[in-house]
Amino acid sequence: MDTHRLTTLPSGVRVVTEAMPGMRSAALGLWIDVGSRDETPAQGGITHFIEHLLFKGTATRTALEIAETFDGLAGELNAFTTKDSTCVYTRVLDEHSSEALDVMCDMLSSPIWAELEPEREVVLEEIAMIDDDPADLVHDLAARCVFGQHPLGRPIIGTVETVASFEREHVGAFHSARYGSRSVVLAAAGSVDHDTICAHAERALQLCDAPLATRGPVSELAPRHAFFCKETEQAHVCVGGPGIGRGDDRRFALALLDHVLGSAASSRLMQEIREKRGLAYSVYSYTSQYAGSGQVGISFGTRNENVGTCLTIAREQLDDLAGSGPRVDELARAKQSLKGRMLLSLEQTSSRMSRLGRSVLADDEILSLDELGERIDGVSAADVAALAAELFADDRLSIAAIGDDPSVLTVDAELVEAIA
Repeated sequence: MDTHRLTTLPSGVRVVTEAMPGMRSAALGLWIDVGSRDETPAQGGITHFIEHLLFKGTATRTALEIAETFDGLAGELNAFTTKDSTCVYTRVLDEHSSEALDVMCDMLSSPIWAELEPEREVVLEEIAMIDDDPADLVHDLAARCVFGQHPLGRPIIGTVETVASFEREHVGAFHSARYGSRSVVLAAAGSVDHDTICAHAERALQLCDAPLATRGPVSELAPRHAFFCKETEQAHVCVGGPGIGRGDDRRFALALLDHVLGSAASSRLMQEIREKRGLAYSVYSYTSQYAGSGQVGISFGTRNENVGTCLTIAREQLDDLAGSGPRVDELARAKQSLKGRMLLSLEQTSSRMSRLGRSVLADDEILSLDELGERIDGVSAADVAALAAELFADDRLSIAAIGDDPSVLTVDAELVEAIA
């Protein structure tokens, strides 16, 4: 049986925990309701930049002291930024959880924005690394095609121009305006005590009472086709369009559609494009879900002469799924796989902590394992077919590609000089 406890502290910080008897580790995460979609165009990448700078020292700890503390605790300390959120997380032995939480709260509450210039160079190198990897870069181009000028269409990491423009006052002002106590969820799982975690957070997490982020709806979007010319051995292609939001009840049908279409070894795209014909090494489908919107897509890398064939195969499989839905055996296998993967992942304290943090931050219901299984089992082949027909309709799909020959696309595409 799933057991979690949720408390809202007087400050507005929400604390959610799940005790896992028999575990010796504790996974802790500070989840902040701010991501790249909350930036203006001029601020592109500032949330990700702040994530980096949180590690660079506080009023009482240097960056080296933070690193040495977690090395001494045999713990991992890391962070990530998404389009909707930021998370700083760790996993340590339970005897070290109080010390680890102290440092994490200090990092979030009292950053001094030290080492700004060296860390700017680190982020610029990260941008250069993505630019050198067309299989990664094509996803930024695809998001821009799907979402256009909406903030969801901009890269999380920002651009060389925006990152180069950030000054200490810009970083500090954004942090003060967005990283308020009501925007924070502290999630913990494993060998943890809820009341102790709450008391610790109330004492150590000192944040201002900044307003919550306001996010407008994502209006209906017109599909776009874009090609970025780059010297490559393969053409890297993404075909996709708007998806569904993270609270949509159809998310279980979408997970099954994704499994059958291209996210599993036995999926249609993997079998038809890679295993039977050897047309690609990397081919898969993917989904992303945000507040109020989402994205679905298919991605592959192949030599220029194979692009048209891969697109044709993908279209045939999508048409078949939209018309007939998955076969009985496909749907049964996908359901079993999703439930099995879910159970396996939830043996880990970090996975349980992440599930709690994401759900509370998004104000989503936290379903028990039994409830999750029931939702998955309740999806029919007709549900999957209807979603495939809606989300992968031709008039909704954008195409983004990177390579050395724009003629590989069978549609008129905008030639992109730079991805920004």
